[in-house]
Amino acid sequence: MAVNVDGSGKEELKTQFITREGTYRLMTLSEYSRPNRVGYTNMQGSTSVRVSFCTLPDPNGNGDRICFNIGRELYVFIYKGVKKAADLTKPVDKKMYKGTNPTCHDFNTTNMTSDSVSLLVGFSTGQVQLIDPIKKELSKLYNEERMIDKSKVTCIRWVPGSSNLFVVSHASGQLYLYNEELPCGTSPPHYQLFKQGDSYAIHTCKTKSTRNPLYRWVIGNEGVSINEFAFSPCGTYLAIVSQDGFLRVFHYDTMELVGSARSYFGGFLCVCWSPDCKYVVVGGEDDLVTVWSFCERRVVARGQGHHSWVSVVAFDPYTSTLGTLSDFTHNTNNKVDRCYRLGSVGQDTQLCLWDITDDILRQKPTSRTRSIPTLQCNTHCNQSHINNAKSNQTSHTKENNESQSLSQRLGLGGFDRSKSDAGHKRSQSKGGQERNSVSGASVGPGSVLTSTDKITDDPMRLIGTKSCPRFDECPIMEPLVCKKIAHERLTALVFREDCFVAACQDGYVYTWARPGKMLSDGDFVTFS
Repeated sequence: MAVNVDGSGKEELKTQFITREGTYRLMTLSEYSRPNRVGYTNMQGSTSVRVSFCTLPDPNGNGDRICFNIGRELYVFIYKGVKKAADLTKPVDKKMYKGTNPTCHDFNTTNMTSDSVSLLVGFSTGQVQLIDPIKKELSKLYNEERMIDKSKVTCIRWVPGSSNLFVVSHASGQLYLYNEELPCGTSPPHYQLFKQGDSYAIHTCKTKSTRNPLYRWVIGNEGVSINEFAFSPCGTYLAIVSQDGFLRVFHYDTMELVGSARSYFGGFLCVCWSPDCKYVVVGGEDDLVTVWSFCERRVVARGQGHHSWVSVVAFDPYTSTLGTLSDFTHNTNNKVDRCYRLGSVGQDTQLCLWDITDDILRQKPTSRTRSIPTLQCNTHCNQSHINNAKSNQTSHTKENNESQSLSQRLGLGGFDRSKSDAGHKRSQSKGGQERNSVSGASVGPGSVLTSTDKITDDPMRLIGTKSCPRFDECPIMEPLVCKKIAHERLTALVFREDCFVAACQDGYVYTWARPGKMLSDGDFVTFS
């Protein structure tokens, strides 16, 4: 199909597309942005636009709230979805910050009420703020003087089921556990080693009285950014992706590393769990989506469809067909056809939808792949966790010669890309690391790693294993749908029951109605 170009020379954006379940349509009047609808102009130097949702208990069904950041501003609106047009003149809360940008945020869905909800906000200069955007009485600052960590907050999440514990990751490669009821102290924290394992170390504060942070996790090598982390839907496991190209999966309570994977090239930027906790999907600077099996502790598939870095991956629990727990843990003849719907967005402004089916998941690794230890599958997930995922859906390298060496060892020759494209990725990956890396001094005086804490990972040892199979040793998926839906790079993707929501770097948050969920044409716009 020919590419349509508007008068400005930009490629025409898609306003609808067809899948096996029907037609998805862009709801132009359900677009959220700044109240004056003026897009953000300084995209290159700005932090990514992120989106968070919560659904307050409301007898009238009007409890949905959306939070998003644009530049130095943070907005909270009543989210009306496909039901009504967005009213940008009445934000629930609006904040403008000086000298710092909000980078990420997360609602606490455990203790929210009809007129109160706790919202965490992380910032580019390392601080963390806790606010209540409805009552506006609550406002606390953590790491206010940047004595705990001076680097950018990259991801922030409430601990599942907790009303006061939250986890914060930084570009320094550190991850911290906070208690919102405890102070941070007036001097730099001093740490003592609590636990250490392959590629990670965990510390506690050496203090007479308990204070924040409760724990400090050092992931990978010093100064390598943690780009994102995600708790499993059952709340038992924590998946972390870093700029060093590693996915690491921990048992959260025991702090044990239970599995890992290595990127095909460059850093991993995003991570998500399947609704049944059986698969972890990551995306990153190799332009691929990578599917890792928790039960088998191996990469089971890669998806090739994006033409630049993958910024967000998210499962769609409403169109995924899942089996029961026994279907995953026992080899029975009564096979249940599974199909996971995955979405991804990237810096190429494309939305990709993927169907991950049984014929892909049941393929065995080739005989060339060297074995690594496989642990027993035991995720403690059941059908209730799958249902909760549906009902409580919220948003939530080195130098060039080394990069080339890694690519050659991985068998990049079998990767159907042009040399210029490969060069593009190598230069971007190097630049990405320079942007995300910080010196050890940036972690704060009390946080510098000692020789006993030094952690090293040799990525070369994983090449050709289940954690990093060569390109011809792993099934390759093609996207079900791949559409350009924005002019600027896409930075957020959230699936909801009646729609999905995507955001782009110029500050617009788009709502796409699912098939059959759009109101009559008279309520919105008519699509050609």
